[in-house]
Amino acid sequence: MTGSQAEVGGSGAQRIGASGEWLSVLRRYLAVIAVGNLAWEFAQLPLYTIWHGGTPREIAFAALHCTGGDVLIAGAALLGALLVAGTGEWPHDRFATVAVLAMLGGLGYTVFSEWLNTEIRASWAYTETMPRLPLIGTGLAPLAQWIVVPLVAFWWARRRVARGG
Repeated sequence: MTGSQAEVGGSGAQRIGASGEWLSVLRRYLAVIAVGNLAWEFAQLPLYTIWHGGTPREIAFAALHCTGGDVLIAGAALLGALLVAGTGEWPHDRFATVAVLAMLGGLGYTVFSEWLNTEIRASWAYTETMPRLPLIGTGLAPLAQWIVVPLVAFWWARRRVARGG
């Protein structure tokens, strides 16, 4: 058996290893992350004060800037999850574990970033209509974003991966 082949279930059957598919999965994941977060950023803008006080140019820049950050966060969270829980057979092996860890990383960073930027730096602010978590005050829209968008992205990224060869 070569380094690019793996035995499946001890049956003697062989398939091409995941090494060729991880890049395709990664590309599909990041594409959906980019498009999904861009749409989400524009959709949630009315929950931030910039929507009411910013110029159209400032609003567009904020959404595009935040989307770029979202892509970087998602990529770093996925990389971290792969380093912690991935195997050479990913995405065939431990896909769900890596996805959950990546989502938890994105959620954790979001809670920290929203707190830092709304409470400490005052880089942005929520309107009164933003639903918030009790105690820490993090907006529910950005938290939902880091659940929904990665779930859709992981689903889309994995849906074409051949199962079992």
